[in-house]
Amino acid sequence: MSAYRSAETFGNVAEHLPRMALARPHALAIVMPLTKARGAKRRYQNVTFAQLEERSNAMAEGLRQIGITKGTRTVLMVRPSLPFFALTFALFKVGAVPVMVDPGMGTKNLGTCLGRARPEAFIGVPEAHAARVALGWARSTVRTNVIVGSRGLAMLFGPWMHTLDSVEKRGLSVHSEIERVRTEDTAAILFTSGSTGIAKGAVYSHGNFLAQVEAIRTMYGIAPGEIDLPTFPLFALFDPALGMTTVLPEMDFAKPATVDGANIAEAIADWGVTNMFGSPAVLDRVARWGEGRKVRFDTLRRVISAGAPVHPRILERFRRLLPNEARIHTPYGATEALPIATIDDKTILGRGIDAASHEQEGTRTGTDAGEGICVGKPVPSADVQIIQIRDEPIETMSDELRVGRGVVGEITVAGPQVTTHYWGDEKSTRAHKMSDGGRVRHRVGDVGYFDTQGRLWFCGRKSHRVEWKGTTYFTEQVEGPFNAHAHVLRSAFVKGYVEYYLGGHQKQEALFLFVQPIDEDVWVREAAPVGRTGEPAAPLRHAMMRIAERIGLPELRIVVRRDLPVDPRHNAKILREQLAKEARTFLRVNPAR
Repeated sequence: MSAYRSAETFGNVAEHLPRMALARPHALAIVMPLTKARGAKRRYQNVTFAQLEERSNAMAEGLRQIGITKGTRTVLMVRPSLPFFALTFALFKVGAVPVMVDPGMGTKNLGTCLGRARPEAFIGVPEAHAARVALGWARSTVRTNVIVGSRGLAMLFGPWMHTLDSVEKRGLSVHSEIERVRTEDTAAILFTSGSTGIAKGAVYSHGNFLAQVEAIRTMYGIAPGEIDLPTFPLFALFDPALGMTTVLPEMDFAKPATVDGANIAEAIADWGVTNMFGSPAVLDRVARWGEGRKVRFDTLRRVISAGAPVHPRILERFRRLLPNEARIHTPYGATEALPIATIDDKTILGRGIDAASHEQEGTRTGTDAGEGICVGKPVPSADVQIIQIRDEPIETMSDELRVGRGVVGEITVAGPQVTTHYWGDEKSTRAHKMSDGGRVRHRVGDVGYFDTQGRLWFCGRKSHRVEWKGTTYFTEQVEGPFNAHAHVLRSAFVKGYVEYYLGGHQKQEALFLFVQPIDEDVWVREAAPVGRTGEPAAPLRHAMMRIAERIGLPELRIVVRRDLPVDPRHNAKILREQLAKEARTFLRVNPAR
């Protein structure tokens, strides 16, 4: 076992694992489901904290021997599994820099991201290596390759391919030391999902990770010995540092919206899960499954949901599966800065009648009225400031940039969990970072405001704001009244435009609201043909038009879709850029009236 050094002195995030291995050596660290026969009880594979520490030490020493050492940028494309956790901590231990990319972003974007990261090593499953070879990912920079697979598969790629087994065997009999690093040293490069533009590689320092672990621990009162069910792989990496047992569910982590509620319920029941992390799409899917079966997750103390705003109806539905004392938390943040703020379901939905017999309304009331989405109060380590909305780079923070309470502006944040730059992308760094008294302040790219109680309200992406007839509209504020309708799951407000060059330049614009019904039955009713006047005959569209008139947007065009395009990472964030293109196509066929 590696010698433990103080994280405060050396700052390596990997120090959390040996600490837990010393404190709780026989406690389970990772539990992974095995394929089960139909009708049979699920069997699991697991490792203790001491075993995980031992395996990651052996891998760390083996990686050193094949040339993956301090500062080596290393792509890690391995499915959530026991090797995934051991490898990640092994890379941290040698001071290498894991490069994390989301396979769901598509091969073209993956190639762009890896080309920008210029990795020197590549660790992946056979499919990842096959794609790397076929598509030439980082061909000019990668020098060391490790396959997580058999020696036979490795030989298909040539004699230069190492297997993870051979790497681990190299380090089994060698005493391993954790690399001395400073808290400001680069720990990893995590690429954003690219759902709102080109994916960017956020450079994480060891200090960023240490601050995140501490913020999550204190925010939610997480204690060693808890059992976590994470449906997002990167969040699972916090578990060993927090002393939680990770129970991996049976699911396709690349498609969280397809999760089978039965598998989630099975894992919770088998292991007495106390904490669960899932995107809004996961919560919705599991809640719908459990609702009709009268399922109860009696051991759950908290549920954490992130990736996109959670509709109050999803919170209500999932709430019914939980014990009264459990809470659903929805932290707000970004890949570059997490966490920023947090709020729970009781605050959003309302607490009913208080001791003084006064009804306490939840923040959903404001959301339904078009005030935006309340994301709670900033966490103690986050210095959140709202500044004027500007599209150009800002070099230095100043008092003149700040706006008052209640005024919508761009959300910015500074603090130890905030990354300082993007890898190999000076343009994005200048666009999203600015100096603020010797530290870096991140421009989140979201717009919002503080209310009189010091709570932060999210109003949408800065790039999604719509200028119309001299007024600026923000997506979450416009969509709130429509999303409050009982038959609407979600909606997306965009502006479409087409340009013509017939005898001079002309431009036509129109406002669109794309609506996803709450269920398939509503969609079928909405698919009815339009009436003779050309107006939609379906009741949901009529209801949407009445809301549009009420909020002062009578010209809004309503388009009902079976579903809305969403991001590949969480399957929850609406891809409004894609819908804006669809709106332009619609305008070419049906010019604005």
